[in-house]
Amino acid sequence: MIPNRKMTKWLLTMVLLIAAVFPTSVFAASGDVLSIDIEGSGATLELTVGKGTKQLKVWATVEGSSVKKDITRAVSWSSDQPDTIKVDNGLLTPLKSGTATITAVYNDSAVDTITVKAVDTYKDLTLEYSLNGKYKLGADEADLNVKAQAVVENTNGTLADVTQDAQWTSSNTSVLTIDKGKIKLVAEGKATITAKYSGLTASFEATVSSPYSELNLVYASNDEKAEDIELLVGDSGIEVKATSTLSSSQSTVDVSDKAEWSTSDKSIATVEDGKIKPVAIGKATITAEYLGAKGQVDVYVRTPYEVIILNPSSEQFLFIGEQLEAKAEVRSGANSTDDVTAAAEWTSSNPLAVTVDKGIISPKAVGTSTIKVSYRGVNRTMNVTVQPTITKLEADKSELELLKNESLNVPKIKATKLDDTELDFSKEVIWSSSNEDIVKIEDGKIVAKDAGKVIITAKLPESKVTAGSAHSIRNSSVEVEVTVKEKVLALISEEEKLNLVVGEESPFPKVAVVYEDGNEEADIASEITWTISNSNAVIKDSANGKTIKGLIKGSATLKGTYSNKTISIPMTVEQKITKVVVEPVNIELNLKKSKSIKVTGYYSNGQKVTLSTKMNWQSSNTDVATISSSSVKAVGEGSATLSGSYQGHNVSVNVKVVPKLTKLTVDEKKLALAPGGIKSVVVKAEYDTGATAIVTGSAEWTSSKPSVAKVTGGKIEAVGKGTASIKGKFGGKTVTISVTVK
Repeated sequence: MIPNRKMTKWLLTMVLLIAAVFPTSVFAASGDVLSIDIEGSGATLELTVGKGTKQLKVWATVEGSSVKKDITRAVSWSSDQPDTIKVDNGLLTPLKSGTATITAVYNDSAVDTITVKAVDTYKDLTLEYSLNGKYKLGADEADLNVKAQAVVENTNGTLADVTQDAQWTSSNTSVLTIDKGKIKLVAEGKATITAKYSGLTASFEATVSSPYSELNLVYASNDEKAEDIELLVGDSGIEVKATSTLSSSQSTVDVSDKAEWSTSDKSIATVEDGKIKPVAIGKATITAEYLGAKGQVDVYVRTPYEVIILNPSSEQFLFIGEQLEAKAEVRSGANSTDDVTAAAEWTSSNPLAVTVDKGIISPKAVGTSTIKVSYRGVNRTMNVTVQPTITKLEADKSELELLKNESLNVPKIKATKLDDTELDFSKEVIWSSSNEDIVKIEDGKIVAKDAGKVIITAKLPESKVTAGSAHSIRNSSVEVEVTVKEKVLALISEEEKLNLVVGEESPFPKVAVVYEDGNEEADIASEITWTISNSNAVIKDSANGKTIKGLIKGSATLKGTYSNKTISIPMTVEQKITKVVVEPVNIELNLKKSKSIKVTGYYSNGQKVTLSTKMNWQSSNTDVATISSSSVKAVGEGSATLSGSYQGHNVSVNVKVVPKLTKLTVDEKKLALAPGGIKSVVVKAEYDTGATAIVTGSAEWTSSKPSVAKVTGGKIEAVGKGTASIKGKFGGKTVTISVTVK
């Protein structure tokens, strides 16, 4: 029995030792663990790169137990994408965006996995787009893409293309729509395009305009402008073309096959690709539209002889000495027109101003008249205005300047008559712009669209005059240069105040301009219009340009105007300073202490003036000393030089910043010596910066009774019996050693 008891005792001892070395959560006999589960493995775990870590736990189902055990540290961990997500004893660290499968294995038999996704965080969403956000209807699809990029946090500015994932919106879908960065233009106007992604927002304003300034309908047969088309029921019809004018170059293109044709009343007249066919009596308006531009012509469908066709039919304006040959026609049947110019009856409502004979209209005097042509019960009228003979046309302004998005009335046009008197001809001319992307003429106003320069031209309206001496005037034009500038957001001067000397000239201060579009110009002082508020100073032209000259002692304001902004700079005019004295020249300060500098200026007449705050002080080392107004402040140990200048007189002040002595200590405060004995003490200085120094040799030493004890550089020598007080003084602080000689 004794051997069995010894064996049992030995086995119990081994079990206890093994249990002490291996925790129960780690150790299990083979077959005890039925399965393992990673906590949360049923769903995808999402982590943010650069935003911390995540500890996973593994629970084991043990045979014969209803309680699961934590075996997190007993399993083997691995990641199929360690460059994306790293795992160490279940601790997950996201390294970059992506997805990884994390696997836990216990004893090569129990396995579980969890999917982990690492996502980036972003900042500073930006948009890239073409044409500065100014689009023309019909633009290439390549120019209608917007790219959204976000800066990935915790990187050196790495950009991620989030175009496909961003949420895109348009503030005006009747102008344009946008989906996944692709713009679809709808109509002219403005809309704000906005992209949102991961809590970030970026937007820009887009402008959609037509590439064409106008669309005209002309007859296909002769390219003449189609006006009041007359058709008879039964006619085979007539063909018109749609020609459009490019706003950028004023060139004309045929867009008939691209335009959308429509009629206001299909029961009166139809249209297909410019081919107009009459249907029934009445009036219909034919419209052609293409990329925002529209052209229209009225079509009158009548029965034969119901109307006279007058060419020209619009209101005419003639000069004395000219002659206009008009033509009258009637429709005699379907597809048939009779010229009745000679047979018709022509009358003038004012023969003193205009006469007419068989279509020949002759102006006689300045005035107006209504020309009426009648033929077999139908008639037509045309208004004629007679102007005096003109020798010259000119605008009251040859140059104009506008700010972007402003408008201005077109210049007045003056006509010079034969007697050299002038006549307002503004209402008689037609204006056009050389580039409608920069300037448009709308309802008699110049409308500034964008920054740049253009020429606007005034011409007399075209007329089919057949004779006369005024043709040279009809072919003449008046040109005006228009400059459109960006609006000024701010004018910034380097000088907040100017100091002038009586009798001396000074340059204008440099002024920078910042425009509303964010562009800047460094110095526009020469382009500014300057004025001075009073006679203390004057603006003078010199060989080097304009300067400011001080005249009388006092104050004034220098005002500069540029475009839509004005800047004001106060000025002081003073007598000439002949000498400048600064006190003190050398300054020693403790840290964080301040001291004022006094500067005195002397005029030529001996009078003094305090200049302390006017010296434009600069510090050679702002880590040691700074100066505000006239006050010096110590900010760090070391030396610095303060430099100042006034009226060309330069001064300097040397500043030394030293730490403040806060405490002086000695290693022995009481000494007992025999005559002839010697003892050296050590004195330590402590400063407000925390620094310490041995200053024994630098201290000033004294003895109250040199006959008892004397001292030299901290070395105390006993002389005779008695007591003495030894003192060491340094930096205004004192230590005392009591010496007894026995």
